[in-house]
Amino acid sequence: MASRKEGAGSTAASSSSTAGAVGKGKGKGGSGDSAVKQVQIDGLVVLKIIKHYQEEGQGTEVVQGVLLGLVVEDRLEITNCFPFPQHTEDDADFDEVQYQMEMMRSLRHVNIDHLHVGWYQSTYYGSFVTRALLDSQFSYQHAIEESVVLIYDPIKTAQGSLSLKAYRLTPKLMEVCKEKDFSPEALKKANITFEHMFEEVPIVIKNSHLINVLMWELEQKSAVADKQELLSLASSNHLGKNLQLLMDRVDEMSQDIVKYNTYMRNTSKQQQQKHQYQQRRQQENMQRQSRGEPPLPEEDLSKLFKPPQAPARMDSLLIAGQINTYCQNIKEFTAQNLGKLFMAQALQEYNS
Repeated sequence: MASRKEGAGSTAASSSSTAGAVGKGKGKGGSGDSAVKQVQIDGLVVLKIIKHYQEEGQGTEVVQGVLLGLVVEDRLEITNCFPFPQHTEDDADFDEVQYQMEMMRSLRHVNIDHLHVGWYQSTYYGSFVTRALLDSQFSYQHAIEESVVLIYDPIKTAQGSLSLKAYRLTPKLMEVCKEKDFSPEALKKANITFEHMFEEVPIVIKNSHLINVLMWELEQKSAVADKQELLSLASSNHLGKNLQLLMDRVDEMSQDIVKYNTYMRNTSKQQQQKHQYQQRRQQENMQRQSRGEPPLPEEDLSKLFKPPQAPARMDSLLIAGQINTYCQNIKEFTAQNLGKLFMAQALQEYNS
């Protein structure tokens, strides 16, 4: 189980047992067999997640927390959340499961939704497609079928666009994780690619009517913000950082490809040796038969020629999925910059 410093879900994974203990968050009219087609989040939950990162998140440090709510038909309603406390490895006496149980018990006493429906995690430049997140989300969905993971990107949010996405593991990947067989043959049989690992669920942020009125009043009273920076043609370091992370993942992918090619060469070489050995034995048996001698006893070739260990392909799928995420981020960022450049070119031609 990964530690928090590795950006994964040691805390989140341990909370899946807590989720299974408190039961599924089904509300009135809910059906456990129906798929979650929409995630409805209260505005207060979004603010809590943002505040949690601002108070405890620093750089690549990942913050995580529990999502609470209920399921209504095919809609997952997230009405509350609470963070996992930051603690060091020296806090050996801290019991994460007991902490979560106490928090949910306290919320139940004050008549607040306390049913476990998932977890949230911050990310650094979209670097969230990891083995630890996969294991944590699998534990959640295995215990609670409707659970989701919310990924909050504070860097993209700081640029003026709220980045909050909900993900679930696809049914194909759930079956593979249950079997715990990540060999190339198993993934090929299940038809698993990096595009079939996670499914994104649409998010709707809902506020009460009183909060909407308050936001309207605050907007009327607030001073007019300077929006000239939106038309700036200079590109920030966001693009450069994404490209750097993309190159790192491509290097990891190339190293993984080298390992797989080495495995294929070793397999082919062993097959040739096995074929040559069988031919030698066949020729020797023919000679013994011509001399009237009995043939050689049968041997177990699997013991003489042990097949090389196939490398696990799940890491390659995760790297490919992370590369796809970086490419999507770069695509969104460059599309905005190209739009500005084309607009500036049109204005310049018009003025000249």
